[in-house]
Amino acid sequence: MSATGDAATPAPSGGAPTVRGRRELAYAVLLCLAGAGLAVWAATRTWAVEVTARGGLPPIRQDRSGAQLLPWLSALALVELAGGGAVLATRGRVRRLLGVLLALLGLAVAAGGGYGLTAGFVGELSRQWPALCLLGGLLAAAGGGLAAWRGDRWPAMGARYERRPRPEPTPDGRPAAQRSTRETWDALDRGEDPTVS
Repeated sequence: MSATGDAATPAPSGGAPTVRGRRELAYAVLLCLAGAGLAVWAATRTWAVEVTARGGLPPIRQDRSGAQLLPWLSALALVELAGGGAVLATRGRVRRLLGVLLALLGLAVAAGGGYGLTAGFVGELSRQWPALCLLGGLLAAAGGGLAAWRGDRWPAMGARYERRPRPEPTPDGRPAAQRSTRETWDALDRGEDPTVS
């Protein structure tokens, strides 16, 4: 099989991660982060303005954001935002389960935006912010759905982030890191590799 064909197929277990897998991982994370970020931002904008007349006094104007009208909306969007970053730190089945959770959260955020478009809140309503919240939820749900569908095939974080076993002591009982420079040179003269723990 050609080299280009190998890049498009999933890598066998223990093999190098594929370019396609990295690209899909980046798309999923960007969709989740961009969608959740858009939803958080749109939820903090003014969705309704209530003006109360007071006779001869100036009217009272009260601005209400999406987060005030639907308090759970911004909370779900923030969880979605954190979960988008967590896609990078997980792998295998855990990543797929996280993708399912992110897709459900994104749909819930989109439902909140849709409710904001159709609800009869008191006062003058602004429809663009609920619409952006709806769009952000759908983008985040798409990223979560991609992670749920293909997440177990994507590469995990590098081995430098994984816990390494403690180095075994050298024949004299001390770790290689505790050898002096002279002892290291003596080990080289004997044919030993002083870098091997």
